[in-house]
Amino acid sequence: MTVLDGARERWVRTGGVELCVAELGDPGQPTVVLVHGYPDSKEVWSEVATRLARRFHVVLYDVRGHGRSTAPSPLRGGFTLEKLTDDFLAVADAVSPDRPVHLVGHDWGSVQSWEFVTVKRAEGRIASFTSMSGPSLDHFGHWIGKRLKRPTPRRVGQLLGQGAKSWYVYLLHTPVLPELAWRGPLGKRWPRILERLEKVPSGDYPTPSLPTDAAHGAWLYRDNVRPRLRHPREDAYAHAPVQLITPLGDAFLSERLYDGLELWAPRLTRRTLPAGHWVPRTRPDRLADWITEFVTAVDGGRSGTASSGRYADRFGGQLVLVTGAGNGIGRATAFAFAEAGARVVAVDRDAESAARTAELSRLVGAPAAWAETVDVSDEQAMEKLAARVAAEYGVVDVLVNNAGIGLSGSFFDTTPEDWKKVLDVNLWGVIHGCRLFGRQMAERGQGGHIVNTASAAAFQPSRALPAYGTSKAAVLMLSECLRAELADQGIGVTAICPGFVNTNITSTAHFAGVDADEEKRRQKHTARLYGMRNYPPEKVADAVLEAVVHNRAVVPVTPEARGARLMSRFAPGVLRRVARVKPPL
Repeated sequence: MTVLDGARERWVRTGGVELCVAELGDPGQPTVVLVHGYPDSKEVWSEVATRLARRFHVVLYDVRGHGRSTAPSPLRGGFTLEKLTDDFLAVADAVSPDRPVHLVGHDWGSVQSWEFVTVKRAEGRIASFTSMSGPSLDHFGHWIGKRLKRPTPRRVGQLLGQGAKSWYVYLLHTPVLPELAWRGPLGKRWPRILERLEKVPSGDYPTPSLPTDAAHGAWLYRDNVRPRLRHPREDAYAHAPVQLITPLGDAFLSERLYDGLELWAPRLTRRTLPAGHWVPRTRPDRLADWITEFVTAVDGGRSGTASSGRYADRFGGQLVLVTGAGNGIGRATAFAFAEAGARVVAVDRDAESAARTAELSRLVGAPAAWAETVDVSDEQAMEKLAARVAAEYGVVDVLVNNAGIGLSGSFFDTTPEDWKKVLDVNLWGVIHGCRLFGRQMAERGQGGHIVNTASAAAFQPSRALPAYGTSKAAVLMLSECLRAELADQGIGVTAICPGFVNTNITSTAHFAGVDADEEKRRQKHTARLYGMRNYPPEKVADAVLEAVVHNRAVVPVTPEARGARLMSRFAPGVLRRVARVKPPL
């Protein structure tokens, strides 16, 4: 029996070998065929397959010479792309004789799948193709040729960069040594190497057949790489819609390899993922969601996913939760993620404002958006929210702790009640969000990102903002500490530090030590000054998305915030003298 729980097993004979095929899910549903890479067996897909089987008929097979499939004899010449295509077509005919299949490939599974999706004899048998961590050798050959014919410093750098990443390809072309290494110490140590370098969790992968799989699989490189790179096909155009998933931390393949891929795959959807090479093991939830979305779109008559906004390749389909989303920076951030195709949970203490943000998020591009009402300073309410979001929508991929309140006044005018209120919302609200949703991310073990809205006041002292500045400085340090703790788990943490942004926080801020009439006057005066500055919250939202994409630690947004950040590092005495100036209110 296969180690894939609940799988049905069959054998497919083709080209002198027997292929071990496993099936999950309802055969009446669309068929998704998962093709593994090197030095893997079909079990590399187990986590993704079980998730996809809830919606699809999922098929996995051991490539010839791997897992429980038999090896060709002799090995030399037995692993050509032509013979691998024969194998795929035999499997497709056996598991889905009347309907085209949706093809998914990783590493060498993707390399050979590019062959399937570009040769004439497979046309009509493939409904869609999802590729990850494995380029077409034909496209790769043309990519190299273009850079050699017209070398520029940039193109030469790309060639050298990919050449360095391909070090293992040269070794696999040497005779005997790869086989000895895999059947000896490398095969024994490989699981620990993957766990340490790629953060691949242990489980049903890799299987005991790994040393033999890797030794046989060396012929994938020997039989195909040099011939195709020297003489790439001129007609290698994809005859089905293609979804390209690019792990940005891939140690073996540069993302530049896919520049200009639209020429070869006109119906192309791009996705990017902040992860290493073995994403079927480290990011199964994200892969399953993207594959499901793509297959569903193609079966629905569309050639790809709907969203085409900025960073749609990064955030499409992800779950993003934003607190303080009823207006200002929070609402603008929710809209920015929605335009990128993310699913949005808009959280605010004002139910009507949260509902409006969710409604507008759907209009601007979110495939789904929900409103939740909560006071972020209420620990029990936040615990209930975290449990409800996980149960109804899933684990959050990006958390934006944005909710905050303003407070101005001298230290001695600020009452203990004022301190408690501003710290409860500005600091404890962030702590609750990080603790509850961050823990869910960590326990899932598939990465994520946390964004905490601090302020330029975090590093710019002011006699008028002792409580507010203290709360934001604490958020900044909390973010730095949490970033260090969660780095090993693939979870990024960013502190966003805006300066003067035109939002309604100024019109609702509390001014300590004055009566109600004077507070209203100061609110109007401050709101007018911020309005004259007129820095829009949409620019802060853009900075939030960019910070997540590039995993930035501290992001001062406005010019004055960037200036204050620099001065806090290189001229703190100047900031201290400026802080003594009494504000003109």
